[in-house]
Amino acid sequence: MKNILLSLSAFIAVFAILLVGCNKNEEAADTTMPRPVGGAVKFVLRVGFDAEFPPYGFRDEDGNLVGFDLDLAKEVAKRRGWGIELKPIDWDAKDAELNSGTINCIWNGFTINGREELYTWTEPYVDNSQVVLVKNSNGIKALADLAGRVVEAQADSSGLAAINDEEHAELKAGLKKVVEVPNFNQAFMELEAGVCDAVVVDEGVALSFIKDHAADFSILEETLKSEQYGVGFKLGNEELRDQVQETLNEMIEDGTFKTISEKWFDGKDVTIRK
Repeated sequence: MKNILLSLSAFIAVFAILLVGCNKNEEAADTTMPRPVGGAVKFVLRVGFDAEFPPYGFRDEDGNLVGFDLDLAKEVAKRRGWGIELKPIDWDAKDAELNSGTINCIWNGFTINGREELYTWTEPYVDNSQVVLVKNSNGIKALADLAGRVVEAQADSSGLAAINDEEHAELKAGLKKVVEVPNFNQAFMELEAGVCDAVVVDEGVALSFIKDHAADFSILEETLKSEQYGVGFKLGNEELRDQVQETLNEMIEDGTFKTISEKWFDGKDVTIRK
């Protein structure tokens, strides 16, 4: 009897270990790939974004995570029956977050141009330009007026890439200094305080800022670079990309994308259509 009990105990222990292992595997699978409907673990779309990047993703006055891209992501998850986690990240750590599975997409006014081979992308859904935001009292009316001035841009941003582009080598050489900051909120605060003279930033973000400071700031007419936004996934994750793209197409066709766009862009429809 004792031997039988020992054998039974060993069997139960082995079974428990296998069960735990299965659960871990299910959770691991959940981080990157959608599971079929009826799967044991509901797939969760884990959206990585910069929480200081209005109107695409940011915290409102009550601390809620809101924004244009977040509304799009939530609608996609709802239609596909997925869970969703909105995960604020340090922008310069986005690749590490994506590769570790902490997030499974980057959805945050994310520029495709220059990164085409680094991620698996949806089709572009919004046009955008890199612009220069200035304080009206600084007397800066054109790019040439930036000579001898301090310009800020977010670290690892398209704005920083634009100012460092060879196309603008002469412009950069004439600047007093280019300063990298961790987020645009800091850049805007320092522009207001006079720490810097201009900020290179995505047009949509600049327009959102001006909306709250209309009398004090403006965007230079000359742009530094035109670009397009897409949703970025870990290179090779075409399965998840295809399902998100399919749902975005549906949202464009039925007018939902237009409605969300008009909510965040003062009645403008910024959708790129084929």
